[in-house]
Amino acid sequence: MTFPFSVLDLAPINEGSTAAHSFKNTVDLAQHAEKWGYNRYWMAEHHGMPGIASAATSVLLAHVAGQTSTIKVGAGGIMLPNHSPLVIAEQFGTLEALFPGRVELGLGRAPGSDQATARALRRNLAASADEFPQDVVELMDYLSSEPRNPVKAVPGMGSNVPIWILGSSLFGAQLAAHLGLPYAFASHFAPQQLMQAIEVYRTMFKPSKHLSKPYIMLGFNVFAADTDDEAQYLASSWQQSFVNLRSGRPSKLPPPVEDYMAQLPPQAVMLLETVLSCAAVGSPETVKRQIGDFIARTGADELMLTCNMYDHKARLRSYEIASQIRSGL
Repeated sequence: MTFPFSVLDLAPINEGSTAAHSFKNTVDLAQHAEKWGYNRYWMAEHHGMPGIASAATSVLLAHVAGQTSTIKVGAGGIMLPNHSPLVIAEQFGTLEALFPGRVELGLGRAPGSDQATARALRRNLAASADEFPQDVVELMDYLSSEPRNPVKAVPGMGSNVPIWILGSSLFGAQLAAHLGLPYAFASHFAPQQLMQAIEVYRTMFKPSKHLSKPYIMLGFNVFAADTDDEAQYLASSWQQSFVNLRSGRPSKLPPPVEDYMAQLPPQAVMLLETVLSCAAVGSPETVKRQIGDFIARTGADELMLTCNMYDHKARLRSYEIASQIRSGL
């Protein structure tokens, strides 16, 4: 049996590079992921981030889907407080019409940006995260075959695009369980409530027409290379960008440096060690052991792997190694 792996791509922009080059790398990675047997290819909505090029998520998903043929493509996720549910229904209804049976829609409650950016996006902060459950239900209605809302999503109505709930807290776990939807937890960057969220989701889950039993996908960082030392070196690009982000200095993805962790103050080391609890860094043997331990600890149904490496060929190699170790997990 082969354990299901998927890809989360933030379309990272390297220092000295551009969004256009990032998009070329995205298509190349998606094509390789399809060839290597990855289950789905998701992209995430972020705004005002100098190192993330996936802001216009549905546009980029159309580009990726058009350059691949079988792999599922989806949002991981669309930050619904930024949008009208009708507009998202139309966008993903359009994607489903273009690429039938391949489109998925993960929905997040966070704005994915700061307050100033959120205001610029929607300009009506009264439509806040507090309305997320109602917005999800409204969006699902637009996509259904017999919507109750008199306003129809065209395209969208009858597309029944599969919906996932995303989260990094207990709120999303409760909502996904209540609605009987699959749940994706952002353990790759916010693992603090991981085990609690899994327990809440599985305990509270109500079977629905969408899903008969709980299904949980966990975000997981993988930095695989031919040796442990090389993998640790390559992972330092992500480590630098994560520390920069949490320090209020979001940046493009920097090149790797030797012994990065040894150069950090204790507070930054603690920050990284928390996130590294949901990461595998090392040779194929090391990564397989670390991933196996994580699956055993969490009982995950699927892992969504993310890997922000500065060198695109090294990033491809990391995903290739991960694809080769799935058997027997």
